Amino acid sequence: MKQILLLVTIFYALATTVVYGQQNTKDKLKKTKIDHFFTCSLDQFIDTIASRLDITIVYERDSLSRMDVNEHFFNESMQAVLKQVCNENDLQYWIENDGTVYILQQPDDLPRLQQLYKLQQTARNFTPKRIPEAKHAPKHFMFALTGRVTDQKTGEALPGATVKVRGTGLAGQTNTSGNFTILNIPSDTSVVEVTFVGYQPDYFRLDSGSVKRPVSFGLFPAMNNTISEVSITGRKKGVLNTDSRKVSVLQLTPAALNKLPNIGERDIMRAFQLMPGVSATNESSSGAYVRGGTPDQNLVTFDGFTVYQVDHLYGFFSAFNSNAVRDVELYKGGYSAKYGGRLSSVTEIRGKDGNKKEANIGGDLSLLSTNIYAETPIGENSSALVAFRRSYQGPLYDKIFGQFNTSTANNGPGGSGGPTGAAGGGMGGGPGGFANQTTPSSYFYDLNTKYNYAINGSNNISWSFYNGADKLDNSREMTLPSFQTSSGGSLNINDYTHYGNTGSSLKWTTSAGKLFGSTVASYSGFFSDRNRGTTGTITDSNTTTTINNGILEKNKLRDFSLKSDWEWQIASPLKIDFGGFATKQSIDYTYIQNDTTTLIDEHNSGTTAGGFVELEIDPNEKLHIQPGFRTTYFSPTGKLYYEPRLSLTYKLTDRITLKGATGRYYQFTSKVTREDVAGGDRNFWVLANDQNIPVGKADHFIGGIGYETNNWLFDVEGYYKKLSGLTEYSIRQQGGGMGMGGPFGGGTTTTTLTQNFYNGSGYAKGLEFLLQKKAGMYTGWLSYTLAEAKNKFENYGADYFPANQDIAYEFKAVNMYHWQRWSFAATFIFSTGHPYTAPVGTYTINTLDGNKINYLSVSAKNGERLPAYHRLDLSATYDLLRTDGSKKGSLGFSFFNAYNHVNTWYNEYYISNNQVITTVVKYLGFTPNITLSLNLN
Repeated sequence: MKQILLLVTIFYALATTVVYGQQNTKDKLKKTKIDHFFTCSLDQFIDTIASRLDITIVYERDSLSRMDVNEHFFNESMQAVLKQVCNENDLQYWIENDGTVYILQQPDDLPRLQQLYKLQQTARNFTPKRIPEAKHAPKHFMFALTGRVTDQKTGEALPGATVKVRGTGLAGQTNTSGNFTILNIPSDTSVVEVTFVGYQPDYFRLDSGSVKRPVSFGLFPAMNNTISEVSITGRKKGVLNTDSRKVSVLQLTPAALNKLPNIGERDIMRAFQLMPGVSATNESSSGAYVRGGTPDQNLVTFDGFTVYQVDHLYGFFSAFNSNAVRDVELYKGGYSAKYGGRLSSVTEIRGKDGNKKEANIGGDLSLLSTNIYAETPIGENSSALVAFRRSYQGPLYDKIFGQFNTSTANNGPGGSGGPTGAAGGGMGGGPGGFANQTTPSSYFYDLNTKYNYAINGSNNISWSFYNGADKLDNSREMTLPSFQTSSGGSLNINDYTHYGNTGSSLKWTTSAGKLFGSTVASYSGFFSDRNRGTTGTITDSNTTTTINNGILEKNKLRDFSLKSDWEWQIASPLKIDFGGFATKQSIDYTYIQNDTTTLIDEHNSGTTAGGFVELEIDPNEKLHIQPGFRTTYFSPTGKLYYEPRLSLTYKLTDRITLKGATGRYYQFTSKVTREDVAGGDRNFWVLANDQNIPVGKADHFIGGIGYETNNWLFDVEGYYKKLSGLTEYSIRQQGGGMGMGGPFGGGTTTTTLTQNFYNGSGYAKGLEFLLQKKAGMYTGWLSYTLAEAKNKFENYGADYFPANQDIAYEFKAVNMYHWQRWSFAATFIFSTGHPYTAPVGTYTINTLDGNKINYLSVSAKNGERLPAYHRLDLSATYDLLRTDGSKKGSLGFSFFNAYNHVNTWYNEYYISNNQVITTVVKYLGFTPNITLSLNLN
């Protein structure tokens, strides 16, 4: 009955209400005739009517884009045409007093659409914009247009925005600083269309001033409930996006991260783990395992300085505060000659400059951490941002680590354990899973600051600073189980780890017509200190053995760099990128056992310097070719290293793109794995020396095809990487044994154990599939990766063996649904288990000084595999709005590992009474979290 009454009210109002705006729209609909054949979606049809009549039509694009119009209208009025199309699709329309037309799917849609439209107008977040008429006849022709695209509310640059000249094939994309150049503009009255993911598209008409000075285009952020009256130029984008002109590139804006489930808070690194080719099964690391590579083979930069440690709190957080990040790009392989020094991939993170329009304060509060930031303009030409984050041991922290430490009394072989420390910043362990354990005392913090100063319209200077650290104290008392002939014992374990990063950069950007430059001077420092000692007794039926030993690890890295990159738009089809770089590094690593035996003592320094040149060639609208060349001088070897690169894309049709890339890559600084079968592998940073630590080398070969529409993307890529110069440190003895360090060495380790850096080669190959729905109330993607990563070290045998990060196949399903102010998400991950080396027995060697050392006899290198990994994560986010309709924050609920499947992380082993005891270390079970995010403006 209410619907019938509302219908009567609507039709009565249509027949009797006559005001100027309403009557003007009616007159246009009646008087304007149309003779045209339409074969398009209904939203495109409505956009055509709105454009021709210069009226505002409000509707829900997501729904109407799924309806079609296939009709030839013969000189009929717009009113008759609109009425006929609405009837055929079971729709109605309403003309408001001000002349706005509302397309209704249900009669009771009207109040909701009116309210949303009103809120968006008030917030200036949805302002119906007409393309301004030209103020003069064209005076200038075929000129170069340079400018910048920014966020209209904050003044932040928008890299990757599309700038297109209407009615022509001329288009360009903004670079990392938001700048663009388009040559051969037809006239100074042309209309420019500007679009960017997460922002409303806008239109700007040029004038004579556009020839003389750089232009500035500001876009308004799109609201979640945007009802668009204009069609979006180009492809629609989702949470994680690809670039059709680049090979193996993923793009991300942190503003979209709250749609995804998380453990602690929005995390840019973990978001990438949900895409094909990036492993998602390493819960203990936020680092990127990309296409069979390790995290150290992924170059990570923040505002130009290199970040060497990307984890916080056992990997539950990444080192990057999303409130300080503007945008991120991940190059999965075959990347530009602009980047070097890594074998696998590049993650380039750009920080926010700070709000240039008004002061703003905001932050996030979860059950694991607190996060606050402030940004403000300083005068007319500068801005600043400060962001601080710290974890605390609240109820969720205790729950998480309580799960790791939960065990039954007298846990024997096959028990469960948990994280017991981190060497080099990663999670690591000694034995876990026994009674009398305590929750680790741990916390992290990080601080981001940035100052940005615009010297003039063409020159800008920014200073960025980062400092973050973790302190992990996992000291505890452990009671050993009693079984068979052993009567148990007790151990006191002192386990303290402290690691962190410091980074800073000073950046100057300049633009002069067709030339744009960026010069960065930076410093990056990393340290990791670990002190672990064990005292106590082990008692069996015959003897009592006293344990008193330990290890001390120190790893320190310092990096001073200077880099200058330039872009020169020579002509419409040709752009040249070139630049130079120089880096001075020093790395120290010591590994001392029992306070006296130094097993590893590396103190190295070196300089890398060189340059690159790269062409971006567009012979036509379909083909994009990007050949490049990079050369590097490395002082420790005294050699030059040459790195040719090539990538290309070809648009077979408007929707189908072919792509390929190849290149050579060298790595001079890497993390070496220190094999530890008993307690879990460690790793540490070293500098190549062309002796026992060679320079790493990789050759990439990539090919793929993509099919993309406004709403869908289907992408397939295959890759092959050939690797050499791989290094691993091990204390294996000839014959397959491995010395037992740590608390269960069975005696004092002697100096007969020396440095053993083993060198090898390898390969990684795979096939990746991605199906993504990018637009609508329901979005998400399915991805599947079939891959293989194998290494070969002569010391481990003549055959290839699975690399530690080898995953045969991995499936991911990401589902997101938006309904009014709610966003729901579910992600499911399934993959094969990681390979590992297992002990098969023990033996004892009597040393010359009368001591005994127990050794593990191990299986083939990585000859075993952990069980398959799978989990489901869920989240719900509710947007908090101000009275004017703008977003002031959100309340998020996340449920990590919703069905509580406990996945195996790794196995630990120790020897008691010449028997190998296994401890199974597990990942997190079901873990809920709540996050409140707020901002002042």
